[in-house]
Amino acid sequence: MPETLAAWLQHLETLHPKTIALGLERVAQIRQRLNLHPDFPVIVVGGTNGKGSVCALLESMLHAAGYRVGCYTSPHLIDYNERVRISKQQASDAELCASFEAIEQVRGDISLTYFEFGTLAAMQCFIGHRVEVAILEVGLGGRLDAVNVFDADCAVVTTVDIDHTEYLGDTREQIAYEKAGIFRTGKVAVFGDPDMPKVVADEAQRSGAVLWRLGEQFGYTTDAQQWHYQGVAGTRSSLPYPALRGKFQLNNASVALAVLDALRDKLPVTMEAVRRGLFDTSLPGRFQVLPGRPQIILDVAHNPQAAHSLAKNLAAMPPSGKTFAVFAMLKDKDMAGVVRELKDHVDVWLAAGIDAPRGASAAELVQVLRTERVQGEIMAFASVAEMLQHACNAAAENDRIVAFGSFYTVADVMRSRTLRNDQ
Repeated sequence: MPETLAAWLQHLETLHPKTIALGLERVAQIRQRLNLHPDFPVIVVGGTNGKGSVCALLESMLHAAGYRVGCYTSPHLIDYNERVRISKQQASDAELCASFEAIEQVRGDISLTYFEFGTLAAMQCFIGHRVEVAILEVGLGGRLDAVNVFDADCAVVTTVDIDHTEYLGDTREQIAYEKAGIFRTGKVAVFGDPDMPKVVADEAQRSGAVLWRLGEQFGYTTDAQQWHYQGVAGTRSSLPYPALRGKFQLNNASVALAVLDALRDKLPVTMEAVRRGLFDTSLPGRFQVLPGRPQIILDVAHNPQAAHSLAKNLAAMPPSGKTFAVFAMLKDKDMAGVVRELKDHVDVWLAAGIDAPRGASAAELVQVLRTERVQGEIMAFASVAEMLQHACNAAAENDRIVAFGSFYTVADVMRSRTLRNDQ
């Protein structure tokens, strides 16, 4: 068997002919063989955008309340260990390798995808650490996603937008149906998108879930310095704004507080813990502003809805100089839709290919930019590292550089900056 985490991850990539193969049968069989039956509350978080933010907010508030929290998210930016956290600490290489080995010993001839293997390993780590609550982020969709093999004590759908159409359908109704597949009988299902497709209510009724919808069962109001949450369990007033940037994060914070309301009998959380958790939440790559000049902003926005939120954030803090786009995407994403949302906020477009099987080439991105008739200069580069280097050299102190389009884009920028700082 492999002896290092890197070797294990290489091995996992060879086990299934497809990178994505939705379905619960394979995972359910291995779960039974390993006897992975958590005796702690499980929160499953799905949605098109905002999943990572809700997971981070829940993790931070529950940790501040003193609970031993397991949190499983994807994808990672730099290290695989980012995906599996216990008490806000990344799982060690040794722990992950031990979990992978246990799965491999019982797997037999069942082919698991990379994500399925990782999901089972994360739960094994959480059970081994005797966590008091686990937060599981859906990888893709919900109904047939590997995390759905574990029953949610509270299920979350943050938003619904057009993405992953080859797997989930090409309408919001079809996509919402897949995402609502994580709902469970008698358990609260929290829906955080103000525009709720009808199928969500239909699926809640069919499954017997208790649907709580933003704007109905819970919501929030704001004033200049604070915000106030109202929910089924009452009001939490005079809350500090989340450390995560962007006004839309109040939607995500309200969703997280609704989850705490739903689980208040099992996991009570004080106002002090809520406030501390809001202050302490961090999430790399989500409108992350790096220190120094020129200003560098990192955002993993990779679909039009996320790009719209990024555009609103950029508009709220206009620069005194130019905005340079460090832009790279996967070719199966709505590249034109992302460009349309951001083209009024960018002065210079720099495009590069992503070194991944689904990565769009620089030439493909340039063609999209020209088709969308963006204003300003367009330049192509062989890599994100070269593109970032050019941006840093060309940008003046009062300009800003915005890197977006994919997790790969942000990760490459992070690696490039680390290498430059080490030199």
